[in-house]
Amino acid sequence: MELAVFMAVVWVGSGPCTGSLYLHIDKQYISTIITIPRLCYSITMVVQVSVLSLVLTLALGLMLSVCRPVCGTPGTTQDLDYGGVPLWINRLLGEPSVFSLRGRMDRAWYRANNPQSCPDLCDCPIQWPSALYCDHRDLGELPDSMLYNTQYLFLQGNNISSLPSSSLTNSSGLRWLILDDNRLQTDGLQTSTLQNLTQLQYLFLNHNKLTVVPSGLPRSLRQLRLAHNLITSISPGTFGNLHNLTLLLLQGNRLNVITETDFTGLVSLNLLSLSGNLFSSFPSHLPPSIQQLYLSNNSLSGLGEESLQGFTNLRYLRLSRCGLVSPSLHPQSFNLSSLVELDLSYNKLTTIPLVPLTLQYLYLEANHIQEFNISSFCREVGPLSYSRMRILRLDGNKMSYHLLPPEWVYCLRVLHHIYI
Repeated sequence: MELAVFMAVVWVGSGPCTGSLYLHIDKQYISTIITIPRLCYSITMVVQVSVLSLVLTLALGLMLSVCRPVCGTPGTTQDLDYGGVPLWINRLLGEPSVFSLRGRMDRAWYRANNPQSCPDLCDCPIQWPSALYCDHRDLGELPDSMLYNTQYLFLQGNNISSLPSSSLTNSSGLRWLILDDNRLQTDGLQTSTLQNLTQLQYLFLNHNKLTVVPSGLPRSLRQLRLAHNLITSISPGTFGNLHNLTLLLLQGNRLNVITETDFTGLVSLNLLSLSGNLFSSFPSHLPPSIQQLYLSNNSLSGLGEESLQGFTNLRYLRLSRCGLVSPSLHPQSFNLSSLVELDLSYNKLTTIPLVPLTLQYLYLEANHIQEFNISSFCREVGPLSYSRMRILRLDGNKMSYHLLPPEWVYCLRVLHHIYI
């Protein structure tokens, strides 16, 4: 008897975070390789199912698609990136798997099949009774008669410029609040508005007009997305109570310095994105708990010996398009045994920097490198002394395969792909 293995992977958004799918058919089995670009996460998943199981699965999917309720305009594609990092959906908790219902189903069908009341300009799907979809409705303010049981509120793509304290009085159970692509300004966001949302876990405020990080954030918050605003500073104590925050997106703002108290309180932060700001040097006073740090698209002067000191958990570091030159990198800049992936693409490097033996993914494409130095990867080569490098990108440099020294295969003995 053959067993079918099912794996569901959900991406939220499109553009740079869209994954790619490859099928390789080999007699009885089909290997499916799903990859996600490093802009989102460095993940490669391999799923193997039998041909018979795949055929049965596709047939079942076709049957289900035919039997579902009549849809409206199918498959509208929306250019939404939600801050450049996909959101993983936990369906076991009843979390909605789509961020918008536009073009997915006729609104009249929702209202005819849903016994509960729903604000006039919103949709209340019966499959997610605690979700309220009011996105892309040209709203200037939050709708009246908000449902008391709303846990997932989608308000992206409107013209909302303020959130008065009375606007979410009846929504204390909110878990997600999505306000991307509005016109929110700092003076229109009252402290008490968010402070009273004691169950809030995800707050999306990307693509607005905020000039400072909002204050009065609830301590329940796990993700805060503030990408592409006008933020120039972080007020003291803003993150003091956010001990549960694991993700903070601040890319595409106007920050140029991080003070000693700016990130105080972020003891659980896992991912921090500061790409596309105005930093001229590697920022100090970052939370030591960080595992993923994104600093691309800043004009950095270089990295010193102590730039990464204290980051014992750091695994992914992105420094592409920072104008880095080889003399500005201290030889011990990346001497961090926890580092798994390092992105130095699209800089002005002329030599390969020293990297730890434990590094697995190194992106150096589109630099000015002319020479392949074995010592950059292996200070010595032996039975237990070799690089764990799996993917090495050197394409777009001034190199070719015939310039590789013959002994490189002994150092990079577990390499899967090299691009030159």
